[in-house]
Amino acid sequence: MSGHRVMRALALGLLLALPSIAPAAAEPNTQVPPGSRHYAATTVPDRIVASPAADPAHGFAVAWRTDGSVQAPLLEIAPAGDSPAIEGIRQVRATTGALQTENGLSHHHRADVDGLQPDTQYVYRVQGNGSWSAWNQLRTLAAADQPLTLLYFGDTQNKNASHVSRVVRAAQKATPEARISLFAGDLVSGGDGMDDSEWGEWFAATGWLAQETLVAPAIGNHEYFEEFEDTPQERRVLGRHWPVTFALPGNGATAARQTSYWFDAQGVRVAVLDGTSALDMGTATAQAQWLDQVLAGNPRPWTIVLLHQPFYSPREGRENTALREVLLPVVHRHKVDLVLQGHDHTYGRRGEGQAATPQYVVSVAGPKQYRLSDEARRTMAPVAEDTQLFQVLDIDPRRLRYEARTVTGRLYDAFELRRDAEGRKELRELVEGRIAPRDCPRAQTAKGRADRCWE
Repeated sequence: MSGHRVMRALALGLLLALPSIAPAAAEPNTQVPPGSRHYAATTVPDRIVASPAADPAHGFAVAWRTDGSVQAPLLEIAPAGDSPAIEGIRQVRATTGALQTENGLSHHHRADVDGLQPDTQYVYRVQGNGSWSAWNQLRTLAAADQPLTLLYFGDTQNKNASHVSRVVRAAQKATPEARISLFAGDLVSGGDGMDDSEWGEWFAATGWLAQETLVAPAIGNHEYFEEFEDTPQERRVLGRHWPVTFALPGNGATAARQTSYWFDAQGVRVAVLDGTSALDMGTATAQAQWLDQVLAGNPRPWTIVLLHQPFYSPREGRENTALREVLLPVVHRHKVDLVLQGHDHTYGRRGEGQAATPQYVVSVAGPKQYRLSDEARRTMAPVAEDTQLFQVLDIDPRRLRYEARTVTGRLYDAFELRRDAEGRKELRELVEGRIAPRDCPRAQTAKGRADRCWE
């Protein structure tokens, strides 16, 4: 028996020797009961989220929601000033699409704003029926040689209002200067007849982060649903919320146009992949060809690839072979620096032998917690179970600093990539201040599952 398994067995023995305590009942995914229409759309705009254009120094796009009484509303934008007398307002007409859910009919709007000045603070608001949102404040990105701070979150997925909300708040308090927020997919759980309420609680959890940073999400498998489930015709189908919830650049692979995209963020090029489509819908080769083209023309000193399913899984029994065989060679060929992932509800980081890059990270922001495989413990460091995290990246042309922090703000992992004048990169581990490794202390979840740590 491995040393880790011996320690786990001893820990479980100690737990069994303690007085019997019934596990707390598993919480529901949403805080509203079935049948509640608390999250129904109204004439007042909600679910407002800004996302990057391909060149976020000069533009961004905004999506929002109202009830069915609103068609093609306006977005208003102006340079931010210190007076409430906002001047120089420009109006942008939105496009509108309809969505029917358990909460009734909603209209989802998108406005693309271009022609902006780099590194400039703007205010914008969006229109409803006889109403407007608050004025939101957002700064465009700067030139490639300027420092950038961004946030990265693993899966949020379930219990967004009750548990994910404090992770987002902790991240905002720790990094008020963050310009971009990356999400690694499975933002909601879905498939329970309360999908729209789950999206309502994701927006309740993200709050001002969605409106005042540029949100760049990867799609996860839970943003798809199974059509004709448990029949020979079973197949993955894109969920109806995804295309209307975010105003993404639309420059992705032809086979995954709505779910893959890229953008430049100062000194880094970010490419976002659709792992579910690659694994289950046969688009891995098409996405690999697209990624090859996107990264071949990269003038930026740093590269990040964001996707949901990991190339190297820290959970037992997940191989993701098509990702490693088809897409990973492109990552290697173009010397990608960071691969940011989710899906496996644990934390783990690894590199490729002695090479500084790529660094592969799997993280989780939400409360659903899995267990690490023995292989992950051998090949990744650090690793963690039973831990909600957010990540902070500080990037300039010569240095990329990465930190993973727990929901209470404690440092769990940190490193720097240093880039010299010839483009060579060196990895420097930052160990000072890190807390001790975290393992799951529970033998099973509230639902009696031994393969998970928390539901």
